[in-house]
Amino acid sequence: MELEKIAEIEHATSTGRHELFRLGTALLFIVGIVLFVGSLTHGVNNMLVIAAMIGGYMALNIGANDVANNVGPAVGSNALTLTGAILIAVIFEAAGALIAGGDVVGTIKSGIINPDLIADTDTFIWVMTAALLAGALWLNLATVMGAPVSTTHSIVGGVLGAGIAAGGLGIADWGKVSQIVISWLISPLMGGIIAASFLYLIKRTIMYQEDRVAAAKRIVPLLIGFMAWAFGTYLVLKGLKKIWKTDLTGALLVGLAIGLIVLLISKVTVRRSAKTMDNSKEAIDKLFMVPLIFAAALLSFAHGANDVANAVGPLAAISEAISTGQFASEAHIPVWVMLIGACGIALGLALYGPKLIRTVGSEITELNQTRAYCIALSAAITVIIATHFGLPVSSTHIAVGAVFGVGFLREYIKSHYAGMVVEIEHHHQGADHEEIEAYLAQFEAAPLAQKGHMIRELKRNKGSIALTKKERRTLKKTYRHELVKRSALLKIAAAWVITVPVSGLLAAMLFFTIKGMML
Repeated sequence: MELEKIAEIEHATSTGRHELFRLGTALLFIVGIVLFVGSLTHGVNNMLVIAAMIGGYMALNIGANDVANNVGPAVGSNALTLTGAILIAVIFEAAGALIAGGDVVGTIKSGIINPDLIADTDTFIWVMTAALLAGALWLNLATVMGAPVSTTHSIVGGVLGAGIAAGGLGIADWGKVSQIVISWLISPLMGGIIAASFLYLIKRTIMYQEDRVAAAKRIVPLLIGFMAWAFGTYLVLKGLKKIWKTDLTGALLVGLAIGLIVLLISKVTVRRSAKTMDNSKEAIDKLFMVPLIFAAALLSFAHGANDVANAVGPLAAISEAISTGQFASEAHIPVWVMLIGACGIALGLALYGPKLIRTVGSEITELNQTRAYCIALSAAITVIIATHFGLPVSSTHIAVGAVFGVGFLREYIKSHYAGMVVEIEHHHQGADHEEIEAYLAQFEAAPLAQKGHMIRELKRNKGSIALTKKERRTLKKTYRHELVKRSALLKIAAAWVITVPVSGLLAAMLFFTIKGMML
């Protein structure tokens, strides 16, 4: 009996032990930063050590929150296990940061405040420290709530709030701020529309065909080749931009070359797989598994190269200001600063990333490999389009918007299909149950064009049926709640809207606190 009680106690406390382990590991990382930075400097500069600790904390939170968008769809569709996704993301995030993270970074993120209006170097250091800590605190809170938010917007809000606290309202570039506000709408809408469009294309050209295998042999290699083209272009534009600069045309040509090679390879592999493939939708889904794994890796690499500046940018600016006594629009990133950012992002993902990965991958809507393919492709295409037109977009907003886009398309298709089934049943009133079932089976197996023809024939022969508005509304409501979780939509949208104001307010309060302590 005592052993049973001990086992029950062990089980009940397991969650707490896991939390303590994660917290303890994160604290050890912060302590390690203190010792590491102290060993690098001749005479420990307390402000630099504090900034390094905050930079490490920010990197942990970026890994915990932001990276989920890159691997969440692959995990939700079972293309990757959670452990496999974390390993891939950790490796490629760190590689992207260390290989292609660049050697300089803008000290004022997105140019939203005028550094000339900051009084002196000490004030600049306080502004950057407050902005970094505010962004990290907000990301931490959003992760606890299970809301994927934009890291860029978090640090932008921090810089804006601390800058206004230091120099007044006139220090802000309100034109830049308005562009960021517009991106709240642009990013998810573009991501959702592009992802839904590709999903609809796949359904029309493959899933709704009578011979899905034959359709897949024609279409899937083209889709995979196009994905390789998009990701090749994306990687050159965003992932490698700090070590190899090129314009959109050059990036598109490189991506096209990669896409053509992948197209030829995928033609061979898809034809080989088709020999043993059945005609089910599940079999077609599996063709997208390998491209999804590559997509998760490439998205993680590009994110590490691009967004590590959100963690180390302010820290690099503080380091530059302390070492030179001056501050400028750009700062050199020391290797030790980049190392803190890369290790912090990887560790934050490993310790706290699973929560947001599950949110993006499975808690918004159900994903399979086909839907996850559309989401990953949407992320790359949206960034390419936005880069060309100079639109400020968030990779987080794009990915989550794409998840909602495919979910809402599925809702529409399912409710529309249910409506057609109801029409068939109403037209067959009085017929035998077996006759109805046989007709429904024929309708289910028919290609999309034939389905429409069958419905039109029913209406022509027996007249239109009259479903009441209440019946149609109830039908749509049933499928809507089944396929997309509305509570997740409201929670995430609310978190996006308040990201800049909350991080800005936190930064302003922290700036005055730091200023009061230092004077």
